[in-house]
Amino acid sequence: MSPSWYDRHILPLALDVACGLPMVGRQRQLIVPLARGRVLEVGIGTGLNMPWYDKSRVSRITGLDPALQMHPRARERIEAAGLDVELVGLSAERIPRLDASFDTVLVTYTLCTIPDPLAALREMRRVLAPGGQLLFCEHGRAPDEGVRRWQERLQPLWGKVAGGCHLGRDIPALLLDAGFSVANLHTRYLPGPRPFTFHYWGETLPA
Repeated sequence: MSPSWYDRHILPLALDVACGLPMVGRQRQLIVPLARGRVLEVGIGTGLNMPWYDKSRVSRITGLDPALQMHPRARERIEAAGLDVELVGLSAERIPRLDASFDTVLVTYTLCTIPDPLAALREMRRVLAPGGQLLFCEHGRAPDEGVRRWQERLQPLWGKVAGGCHLGRDIPALLLDAGFSVANLHTRYLPGPRPFTFHYWGETLPA
């Protein structure tokens, strides 16, 4: 099914604004500069991570995202950052790369939207080289029961207007089920409505 007019024209702008908020940018700054070597960025979107890469640490970047309507803005940010990035217009459930192809997999604000996040994480694990790292920053399931109930109430409408985004995905559980360790995991609420702002971030390695 081809994307709707809303998905082609309104959603990319809305996501670019929401995911480019200053508080979200500060979260990106905690994670993106840690990328090293051959990098796979899953869910590159409109390229909001580009300014935060440390060019002295990365050798090659592959950006994966099936939303082709977001690629033009991503290319602008790639050029502005002076990075060499290959854009691949496919989803992460089947990553078109050989085993052990990357030293870093970076995923920010993407696991909430991938239709099958567990399959995608298993593919990310497959393409990581020995000693490789998965860097992640995601919003998800809140620790407070009252907030979780609001996440459940809001989800039917939110998913429709936010491109399939899920408010309450359990990020640590997904990482564990996919074969990753969750030893280096940070959590907190960002400023804003709590159903939308509980965050998980950190660095994880295959268990």
